[in-house]
Amino acid sequence: MITVESQAAVRSAPVLPLTTRLGAVRIGVTDRTSALAVWRDVVGLELISEDAEALHLGAGGKELITLELGATKPFPERSLGLYHVAIHVPTRKALAEMVVRALMRRVRISPTDHLVSEAIYLWDYDNNGIEITFETPWRGVIGDGEDGFYVRTVDGSPHSGREAIDVDDLLGELDDIKTVPPAMPEGTRIGHIHLHVNDLELAMRFYRDGIGFGGLFIMRRFGMGDLGLDYPPHTIAFNIWSGPNAAQALKGSAGLRWFHIVVPDAAALQAVRDRLTAIGAGYADTNEGIETRDPAGNLAKVVVG
Repeated sequence: MITVESQAAVRSAPVLPLTTRLGAVRIGVTDRTSALAVWRDVVGLELISEDAEALHLGAGGKELITLELGATKPFPERSLGLYHVAIHVPTRKALAEMVVRALMRRVRISPTDHLVSEAIYLWDYDNNGIEITFETPWRGVIGDGEDGFYVRTVDGSPHSGREAIDVDDLLGELDDIKTVPPAMPEGTRIGHIHLHVNDLELAMRFYRDGIGFGGLFIMRRFGMGDLGLDYPPHTIAFNIWSGPNAAQALKGSAGLRWFHIVVPDAAALQAVRDRLTAIGAGYADTNEGIETRDPAGNLAKVVVG
């Protein structure tokens, strides 16, 4: 059971417009064939296009993941950067289909029930973390911290938030496990991103008070923080599990290059600029919008779209 302390100093409503979303995430990989063996053949993203620098993958014709070619080594353990990128699917059936693609290719997965979502965790051959998520908000709620629990079922019972998914029950969503589609359905999106950082409070200040997400939790005993918009489980998560001396991976390593935060209009973008300035966080204007690094060095690009 994940127990948590009071969140009175953390909780806040998002000041970003609720139509804000996460856009494409750019990740470095070492090898085209190995990358496609996971991201396309198991995860189920379609290869929309490619060029000399990158593979552009998505669902329903919409780019979600950009795989930058040319890394010379996998993402090292105990580094700052990407813990996982979470691809949210619109149906439980799509989650089950992904499980079958993984089992057929003998790719190791970790199916986990977070109550407010069901998640399948896996890694590509460069140690880039991936989560496939189906949101299940009708099953429970994220607690307020005052009662000491992270999540509760709809009848008020505490839930661990880390139980195993009944895979047989999940596969029962399928008519025929021998014939599953190779691609994720339209409506699949980047739902959240989970980052390695080295200070929970600094990360919360940056993403809540600077960018404008709503503060949900800092679980100090668990070493993790959450922020969100208006859907569970979260939009931005971060942890300190790489240790107090963790640093960004050396140049040439696979891993996160940047992720996009897409705001609805120029006014929302300017408000992000103003909030970052107010907390002393730097940013640079670009042709798309702005780019800024969190205190751990993770690069976020805030754009209008």
